Amino acid sequence: MIVKNAKFEISAVGPKQYPKGNLPEVVLVGKSNVGKSSFVNTMCNRKNLARTSNTPGKTRQINFYNIDEKFYLVDLPGYGFSKMSKEEKVTSGRFIEEYLATRENIALIVLVLDIRHKPTEDDLLMYKFIASSNLPFMVVTNKADKIAVTKVQAAVDEIKKYLGISFSTIIPFSAERKIYTDTAWENIEKFLSL
Repeated sequence: MIVKNAKFEISAVGPKQYPKGNLPEVVLVGKSNVGKSSFVNTMCNRKNLARTSNTPGKTRQINFYNIDEKFYLVDLPGYGFSKMSKEEKVTSGRFIEEYLATRENIALIVLVLDIRHKPTEDDLLMYKFIASSNLPFMVVTNKADKIAVTKVQAAVDEIKKYLGISFSTIIPFSAERKIYTDTAWENIEKFLSL
């Protein structure tokens, strides 16, 4: 897919602020600092569409990015950031849960994990939550540029085994080097009637 006009549309904290209309939504979930904002930028071939930061936990709201007036990439707040106060964790957890439980426009959920590490307890909880939601989902293992090319598939297989994935797509990705972007788009487009 070639993205021609990607734009940030709105940050929301509840259903009243979600964009109106029926555009399908591809939703990104993952722990803080796993590279969801970088994923948005890479997929849209833009440098600063989504704000990235070296400080985890910066995304505290639900960010909607309008892609060519055809669908939204939706970046949910990251989870598992230890320096977030208990109150902030509860609040962002509520945003995530409310959105995933009530939003009817969700076409696909993309769980973004770090290919270098075994999924955390928070990752496992999120995976189980998504799997039980009956919504279509795929797993993207980001930061594939940080390990040797010869070890990428083994790392993906290890995460797949750990999560017990047998029926869903799991692919490597590198926002840094922009490799695997075509594969990611091919898999995402299967869930969008464009």
